[in-house]
Amino acid sequence: MVRNPERRTALVDAAIEVLAREGARGLTFRAVDTEAEVPPGTASNYFTSRDDLFTQAGRRIHVKMTPDPAEVSEAMRPAPSRELVASLMHWLLRRIVKERTGYLAMLELRLEATRRPELREALTEAARAELEANIAFHLEAGLPGDADTVRLLYFAMTGLLVDHLTLPDMLGEDSAERMVEMVVDRVLGG
Repeated sequence: MVRNPERRTALVDAAIEVLAREGARGLTFRAVDTEAEVPPGTASNYFTSRDDLFTQAGRRIHVKMTPDPAEVSEAMRPAPSRELVASLMHWLLRRIVKERTGYLAMLELRLEATRRPELREALTEAARAELEANIAFHLEAGLPGDADTVRLLYFAMTGLLVDHLTLPDMLGEDSAERMVEMVVDRVLGG
């Protein structure tokens, strides 16, 4: 395999774009080469198989969607409170909407993982680690609630994000921001 980290990253980013736009079936080496504007055959020199490409895309999405530590520090300046939790959930919504392509690509990967055991294992491990890190962060920051609070927020926000990004008219008159407030109120109390 060729060792050019910048080109590999560009190819994985191209794969994420293809996944979000065309779905898992559209993710071919040729499509990645075209998206990355590289000569045909380039992606196949960097990835051993489509499975490898799926796995690398999943890892890259998690890296791209992880907030900058300086932004986290800034967001955590207020004292721990229900309002801070709501603010963090609104921030999550804004970040995911901004990284819409990455989130949609991750949804495609999760669907593909139902048919690919190795991909399912890699995504499960990453998602579990992310959830555990979120629980630890929440508890260490002294935010209201316990580990189950974080789990409920995680699963409620995941559902809200999926619907908001895939079926934006689903909410009707309710905005995603209003739904965030409702989620936090129901989980933490108003």
